[in-house]
Amino acid sequence: MSIRKGKNYPYGIHVKDMKELCAECPIIKMPAPKKVYISMSQHIGAPAIPIVNVGDKVVKRQLIGKESGVISANVYSSVCGTVVGIEDIVTASGLKMKHVIIENDGGDEEIFFDNIENFEPKTIIERIRLAGIVGLGGAGFPTAVKLSPSIKLDTLIINGAECEPYLNCDYRLMLENTEDIYRGVKYAALALGIKKIIIGIEANKPKAIEAFSKYHDIEVVVLKKQYPMGSEKHLIYCTTGRKVPCGKMPFDVGCCVQNIKTVIAIKHAIEDNKALSSTVLTVSGGGIKEPKNLRIQIGTSLDDIIEFCGGLVGDSVKIIAGGPMMGKAMIGTNSYTRKTNSGYLFLTDKETNVDEPTNCINCARCAKNCPMRLMPMYIESFALSGDFESAKKYGAMNCLECGSCAYNCPAKRPLVQSIAMAKSKIKELKI
Repeated sequence: MSIRKGKNYPYGIHVKDMKELCAECPIIKMPAPKKVYISMSQHIGAPAIPIVNVGDKVVKRQLIGKESGVISANVYSSVCGTVVGIEDIVTASGLKMKHVIIENDGGDEEIFFDNIENFEPKTIIERIRLAGIVGLGGAGFPTAVKLSPSIKLDTLIINGAECEPYLNCDYRLMLENTEDIYRGVKYAALALGIKKIIIGIEANKPKAIEAFSKYHDIEVVVLKKQYPMGSEKHLIYCTTGRKVPCGKMPFDVGCCVQNIKTVIAIKHAIEDNKALSSTVLTVSGGGIKEPKNLRIQIGTSLDDIIEFCGGLVGDSVKIIAGGPMMGKAMIGTNSYTRKTNSGYLFLTDKETNVDEPTNCINCARCAKNCPMRLMPMYIESFALSGDFESAKKYGAMNCLECGSCAYNCPAKRPLVQSIAMAKSKIKELKI
């Protein structure tokens, strides 16, 4: 057993974690809905290309969307049924995405991969690619690509921080699927040719820390409860002491970081021969009657999830996909679950701020708390004035969009949105 305390970093913020709403609620499998809407864009990179047509019969875990490049991922059916539509749908996030719509016939037929003959790194990576596995912590980067670095790595880090308030899906998986996580971790390490494995878990999850203390070949690092501890760069520093320079990636310091749900999906693909067709997420907040941790079929509508959780409470004023810090506020319930979903929050007026922003008072709280040591007030000012060259000069591209600045702003400035807009413009204009 190897447990040690992680390093501290001096910045970031401390927020109420609000996890008590459903931290002790076991994961429940939600019944498959009557209809699923499966997006072809559930990952970073090029969308998958639909390979089915309207009227086709499909079964669970049948390939319906084929990867369309190196940075892309396969998409599988999550139910048995009939394809009733292939449509571009504008979701509640405001983005138009191509969806394959399948009417569930209630069948239980499934497709499985063939057993793996040998467990060589190339074989494992190919199975992960075939199964459509991407980073399930939210980023959605194809995992097979991440496990094929161009340089030799020496450390695999599993992100068990789950520092976002309200969310408990990773925590519940660490308690309920400990062995699956362990086995998935070992396959990821084998694919990378790595022996040193670390799992970083925040100190507010003692049961999870205890669950992994029984594995002698995984080092458990107890992390300070601090936001954004789950950021890759901060997680790497706090677990290894290595600093990832601005503009560099974890592999530049010899590390690979994987999420809890991702390594479980790896285990299922390797040992159980299953493609990725479901996910685990948290439904929480004061605006939902029955907060829960759910395993759901990919493509389930948000309206079906709300109904399964007892419906909305009357004073729910904001819906967020993800956590309250880095999640995206939604304009309605026209949304369908994707591989990368970690939760849906329904917040009341007591849990969120709906005040109109006022002028910046130059208090510098945003800069004092920025975990990347940026000056958000200047970046926002340059972004709003259209001076994107200066926004880049002040480090806009290094922003994590973690929300620490906006959380502490007394003027309630939408700093993250402005910086995100600046980053988008910098890329668009190729500055």
